[in-house]
Amino acid sequence: MQPGPGKPRVFSGIQPSGGLHLGNYLGALRNWVRDQDKYDNIFCIVDLHTITVPQDPAALRENTLSLAAIYLASGIKTEQAMFVQSHIPAHPELAWILECFIPMGWLERMTQFKEKSGRERERSSAGLFAYPALMAADILLYDTRYVPVGEDQRQHIELTRDVAQRLNQRFGEVFVLPEAMIQAAGARIMGLDDPEKKMSKSLAGDNPGHAIFLLDPPDVIRKKIARAQTDAQPAVQFPAGTGVRNLLEIYRTITDQDWPAVEREFAAKPYSVLKSAVADAVVEALTPIQERYREIRADDAGLMRQLRGTADRLRPIANTTLQRVQHAVGLR
Repeated sequence: MQPGPGKPRVFSGIQPSGGLHLGNYLGALRNWVRDQDKYDNIFCIVDLHTITVPQDPAALRENTLSLAAIYLASGIKTEQAMFVQSHIPAHPELAWILECFIPMGWLERMTQFKEKSGRERERSSAGLFAYPALMAADILLYDTRYVPVGEDQRQHIELTRDVAQRLNQRFGEVFVLPEAMIQAAGARIMGLDDPEKKMSKSLAGDNPGHAIFLLDPPDVIRKKIARAQTDAQPAVQFPAGTGVRNLLEIYRTITDQDWPAVEREFAAKPYSVLKSAVADAVVEALTPIQERYREIRADDAGLMRQLRGTADRLRPIANTTLQRVQHAVGLR
């Protein structure tokens, strides 16, 4: 069941539900790029997860291509296994089997469902409720060893392990048990308008100043950072409040510095100096990504061929796991 000798397998996924923001890049994508040669990587564009909430079909198709281009523009190599989730039917097929072994109570405890459904829980889709089962299927299909996630997704990895153990105990060693890979630096970039809330695409929909998107033009980036929340004091002081600390975290992470160095650089400096430095660092990091993105999107047909070709290559791996599970539970 395990991948061949050598590199451990890592499964990573992002929803094509709108543009990626700086938090996605610093907390996940940049780390994936840096570590891509250390692991046997599978990068998945999880479009099936996206339709658990209402989507515009044309926008979903565009967002899927855009996300794939951003992966590549950010530095994911073309030889890496990057594909679209819906191109491999084994994902929803295994998810259904897992749903039949996951108690309702496990899903009811998922904090993400509570947050996304809010007061409209009874009107939420069954797909949103069963979202963790599909995520578990994504991971387990490929005998994944590690899953890079933020702290807010750790609960889903624990559920994945729980259902895998449940089937292993009942039917033998069917699944490899994955582990969460939590990144420390830059793992939690907060909103510019409200540093008490994690930077997110959904919150940016109501307030564009909440997040910096990877394709934002330089002038837009500078305006958003200029309006970012700071502290009541007239200059940077330590310990810093949440708004200033968030700006410092962005700067520290994007420039690969440690906290003592950043504190020495900005102690007692006016907020205008801090914001200008952060804006310069962000624009410098994102400009080459944006240029490469435009080059890739000039050939959407070639990009789609690459995605479908990777799905063709991965489909036998996913089908092997699915058939093993089907046999174990009596479907084959």
